[in-house]
Amino acid sequence: MGRRSFTPEFKRDAAALVVEQGYSIMEACSAMSVGETAMRRWVAQLQAERQGITPDAKAMTPEQQRIQELEKRIKRLELEKDILKKATALLMSDDFKSMR
Repeated sequence: MGRRSFTPEFKRDAAALVVEQGYSIMEACSAMSVGETAMRRWVAQLQAERQGITPDAKAMTPEQQRIQELEKRIKRLELEKDILKKATALLMSDDFKSMR
C-alpha cells in the first residue's frame, strides 16, 4: 500500500480539531484516521501559520497559500528580469554590433 497524500484543506481541518475544538492529538487521529506523527506535524504547522510564519511545506491557511504563490511569482519575475538584463547586455556589446 502506497503512502497516502492529503490536501492542505484536509490537513487544516484535522489540525483544527486540536487547535480550535479541544480534541487531544489521539482523539483527532482517531476521528480523521491519520497517524500521530502526521497530526502533530499538522498541528504545529497550523499554529505556526496562524502566527504568520510561512512554512517550507505546502501551506494550509489561505493567507499563507497566497504568500507562497506570491513568493513563487516574485522569484520567476526576478529570473526573467535577469535574463532580460543579460540579453540587453549582449545586444549592446561591441562584439554583437560588429557581427551585424
